[in-house]
Amino acid sequence: MKDQIEDSQSGLTESIQSLFEEQELFAKVIEHFPYPIQIFSPDGTARMINKAALEMIGIKSIESHVGKYNVFEDPIVGELGFMDQVRQVLTGQTVYLRDFNAPYKDMIRYFNVKDRDIQTISSDITCFPLFDSDGKVEYFAAVFIFKRVYRGKEEIELGKQYIETHWQEPFNADETAKAAHLSKAHFTKLFKKHTGMTPHKYYVNYKISKLKEKLLDANLTIAQAFAACNMNYSGHSARLFKKKVGISPSEYRKMSE
Repeated sequence: MKDQIEDSQSGLTESIQSLFEEQELFAKVIEHFPYPIQIFSPDGTARMINKAALEMIGIKSIESHVGKYNVFEDPIVGELGFMDQVRQVLTGQTVYLRDFNAPYKDMIRYFNVKDRDIQTISSDITCFPLFDSDGKVEYFAAVFIFKRVYRGKEEIELGKQYIETHWQEPFNADETAKAAHLSKAHFTKLFKKHTGMTPHKYYVNYKISKLKEKLLDANLTIAQAFAACNMNYSGHSARLFKKKVGISPSEYRKMSE
């Protein structure tokens, strides 16, 4: 499968290279190319970027990127360990960067990109040289194949599932974050960003919703309804219910009747 992908990308690079000699046609093809593509001079400075790259990467404008961004000064490329591979393109090689997972918060921090609801952009990148008539590298191109845009919502759903499965147990922030495969600090921050509340508040609200269901069961006393939710019908639990619902447990039961 990997060989098939590289073969198809090799054909793509040859086609773009053949167009390079026809500058006007080359520019039009790049502009309307369906995949994000950037053209760089040998010193790493961006010289051309197409509409797909602007939209998918989130770059605010051509003017803020072309002539200003330099791939060899990109801290994300360096931190991910791809810098040496990218530089190999200057020797005339075609380079395939697999699983380039760029944290979007770092892109916002370093570059003029839009602040979007994105955590990580995962892509495969093909870098290949563009030769002049003497066979020297005049420019090089980078074509992006986006694999996944990670927004964090999958992890939030895992956290919710854990809370909704373990709502009868005392709240455990560490185990909830672990279920989402995130650190506690990162999970809490991400959860609040997506839901507008902390994981603990979500847990309390879910627990109260379950208690309300039990209070509707006429076969249970109010104390038994609380016990079924692993809550004591005491001052604290009753006050918590009234704070969340607006009325006492007994008043809620009377209203439901």
